[in-house]
Amino acid sequence: MKLILGSGSPRRKELLAQIGVVADDIRPPDIDEDPLKGELPRPYCARIAHEKALAVQADRGDIVLCADTTVALGRRILGKPRDAGQAAEFLISLGGRRHRVITAVAVRRGDQMWERAVVSDVKMKRLSNDELNAYLASDDWRGKAGGYAIQGPAGAFIPWISGSFSAIMGLPVAETATLLQAAGYPLYKDRS
Repeated sequence: MKLILGSGSPRRKELLAQIGVVADDIRPPDIDEDPLKGELPRPYCARIAHEKALAVQADRGDIVLCADTTVALGRRILGKPRDAGQAAEFLISLGGRRHRVITAVAVRRGDQMWERAVVSDVKMKRLSNDELNAYLASDDWRGKAGGYAIQGPAGAFIPWISGSFSAIMGLPVAETATLLQAAGYPLYKDRS
């Protein structure tokens, strides 16, 4: 049995390491992540994690772990910004308001799938022009849902959260551990 992480995210790899899990292989799936017309954030995020898990090639006994993180402002899905202009638009719209960060996890072994979505509430302060421009110049917004990562420089913009810090980072550690155990992964046993 191998554990295959279906993600190229260094953050997910680090979060797994917190619970002593090192993937045997990393195989980021290549799927269409565009939302369907009228799709709401939580079902969207769950669908993408599920589709990622199905897209990863694995042997029948292997365990595949995939996740997706989505930033939702009301019913609006804020994905990964395509450029600095869109990142600025996202950050300005999030400023001074609460939003939700949804991370869905899908664990597959053979034909079985275990899934969970974790929703956290986040408040971002209103950014001054200097803060916004310095953050955009850092390029930390690239490849990040909503244009920011709480564990990076943007953490200084987040005065309040309610929920799972690790889920906001990209992988809810406690829920992921439960899903891995359900799939038969020997989480707290010697794997040598």
